Amino acid sequence: MPFGRPDNLLREKRRIGTRFARLIVMSELKLLNGDGTERLPFGSARGKKACSDGTAMTMVKVKICGITNWADARRAVEDGADLLGFNFYKGSPRYVTPGKARRMVRRLPKGISAVGIFVNESELKMLEIARTVGLDQLQLSGEESPAMIARLGRSVRVIKAVRVRKPFREAQLAAFKRASAILLDGFDRSARGGTGKTFDWQIARRAKRHGRIFLAGGLTPENVGEAIRAARPYAVDVCSGVEARPGKKDPARMRSLIRAAKATQKKATR
Repeated sequence: MPFGRPDNLLREKRRIGTRFARLIVMSELKLLNGDGTERLPFGSARGKKACSDGTAMTMVKVKICGITNWADARRAVEDGADLLGFNFYKGSPRYVTPGKARRMVRRLPKGISAVGIFVNESELKMLEIARTVGLDQLQLSGEESPAMIARLGRSVRVIKAVRVRKPFREAQLAAFKRASAILLDGFDRSARGGTGKTFDWQIARRAKRHGRIFLAGGLTPENVGEAIRAARPYAVDVCSGVEARPGKKDPARMRSLIRAAKATQKKATR
């Protein structure tokens, strides 16, 4: 549930009718926010496709994390990303201010999920930023308690990030049953995400019993297909694997990764 995302398409539908509003979207003409800034159209194919044996095939969602500028956000959306991550942890080289994030989120098309990344932040501050920016989901990447997740979950969807280190006990994930999803990432002693470190993808596959799984950690255009086939996650989360440098995406690598991920189908198990 987004906080305050404008929807000018609804007004367009009322003014000229649903049929012509649909044509505007499909032809990818510019949509504008109230302040005149361009808002990207939404027309990429998503969801389930039928396969030859009649079973459902679910397209893996792609989250591009560490977005710091509109050029990268726009390219990610145009290439087919489903979620964009904005980092509000000041200790991250990909930190973005709420004001800058808000200007980008306002320009996103309806259907693209804006995710705010936080590390051990107060509940009040997270909700304040969520409302200011217009976030759809919060990603908690610190030592946030299950009780906090449950409280926040009454207002907004929450993704709980868990760093996978050896030995890893999958049973610990049961504590986060109130989260809308669990993100599994490679472990690093000093960094919170964006480390480029992988882990055993079979852990992610087994973890699906605890809910929707976002697979993160060292994913690149070269290995994302293999990772999806091994883990069968709900979504993949990518940051450093498509960067030219921290906070700046490499357009070619980002496009290549999204295409590779979308081309790798998984049979729906739910």
